[in-house]
Amino acid sequence: MRDMKSAHEVSQEDRARIATLLSQANTQATRHLDSPALSENAPIKVWRDAYKKFKTKRGARCSVENLFRRVLKDKPVEPITPSVDLYNIVSLRHAFPVGGEDVNAFVGDLRLGVTEGGDAFLPLGEDAEDPTLAGEVCYRDDAGAVCRCLNWRDGQRTALTDDSHDAFLVIENVDPARSQDLEAALADLGSLIGEFLGGTVTAQDILTAEKPRLTLVE
Repeated sequence: MRDMKSAHEVSQEDRARIATLLSQANTQATRHLDSPALSENAPIKVWRDAYKKFKTKRGARCSVENLFRRVLKDKPVEPITPSVDLYNIVSLRHAFPVGGEDVNAFVGDLRLGVTEGGDAFLPLGEDAEDPTLAGEVCYRDDAGAVCRCLNWRDGQRTALTDDSHDAFLVIENVDPARSQDLEAALADLGSLIGEFLGGTVTAQDILTAEKPRLTLVE
């Protein structure tokens, strides 16, 4: 997504509307929760199973699980910055991990794969480096890791900020039975970003093992 509004360009009226949608999404998330035990709910269990298949840092969990844990504890997800709020709305509504990075912070190509470990990584909100582990699945570029343990934690270097105009937005799915749900979530994300942040979609696709590449900018 290119030429989005920065946070400073979003009107107070639209910020209030986004906050209302986020509040509603916290409530809407409960329809995906059949059990008070977080790990027993289908959208969470499928990611717990996926995380068992690669090396992870102790305690690492899928990003959507972290959001839904707040919902179960009656500690709703609060506004952060418009771009992040919008993808959190989609994550809560559709029970998929959704994330975003600042495209202009990438160094070389972004890639997802199993790393040999040692990729530089400064976690969002932390002061100390926390490099990747051998056998970990992560997003990385030529400068190091972008997101640890698939979708667990973003790094400071590429995180969306109040000043970001160009974003890489991603929704992840490991449940083949939810392919139509994924398409609905993609449409919802596109609609929300277009309504509140504007900008131009430069590339969009559903990537799979059979179709693993997407050119973001020609």
